[in-house]
Amino acid sequence: MGDQFARIEQAPREPLSAEVAKALLEAVFSGQIQPGTRMPSERQLAESFGVGRFVVREALKSLGLLGLLEVRQGDGTYVRPPDSSLLPRVVEWGLLVGEQRTSDLVETRKHLEPVTARLAAERRTDADLVTIRTHLDGMRDAHDTESFVESDVAFHLGIAAATDNTVLSNMLTSIASLLKVWIRNVVDAAESREPSYLEHVPVYEAIEVRDGDAAAAAMAAHMEGATCRLNAALAAHGKSLRES
Repeated sequence: MGDQFARIEQAPREPLSAEVAKALLEAVFSGQIQPGTRMPSERQLAESFGVGRFVVREALKSLGLLGLLEVRQGDGTYVRPPDSSLLPRVVEWGLLVGEQRTSDLVETRKHLEPVTARLAAERRTDADLVTIRTHLDGMRDAHDTESFVESDVAFHLGIAAATDNTVLSNMLTSIASLLKVWIRNVVDAAESREPSYLEHVPVYEAIEVRDGDAAAAAMAAHMEGATCRLNAALAAHGKSLRES
């Protein structure tokens, strides 16, 4: 399969790893690469695309972040079934490829989410609070990764809705698919979901008592913790790819 790809011509201002990742993504969604297929080696892909192995490694790392690749220790890297609902958001936001754009998403959340939490604390209704609490409880009671991820994202979207600001709410809703990818990778790499859950509790408690300062501070602390876990997950995933 490694010799079936066209050689990459770098687009203006677009890293080569981005072009390789997009080509591989298209191959997965078009059916050229079937779910469950073992990926060619870095060397084979590098030769096929006409790029260096480091470029291929970064492209595979990006696809791993999206949850499209599964590293099986001692057996290589395999293609997971793609989530078709994810692709439009990834392409639309241009956050598929490379560490810089992942960093952009991290930076955006660090600034956006504390503001959202503050406004939610100041403006939430009793119905908003019930919704947010329901999702917090969903995280606590989750029996698997997928249900935890769904509740986690819904918690943040519930807070955004409580701001009564449609722009803020729409901004978070529009990147919901990417948030699910982020959280899923973090949870998969972590030994326990409890640290993430516990960081959400003081956010809810501050919103409950309408303390905007405390809500913003708690959310900022959560973003720091979430970012550290994401970076650790990415580092571990990159190491696994190099060893496969």
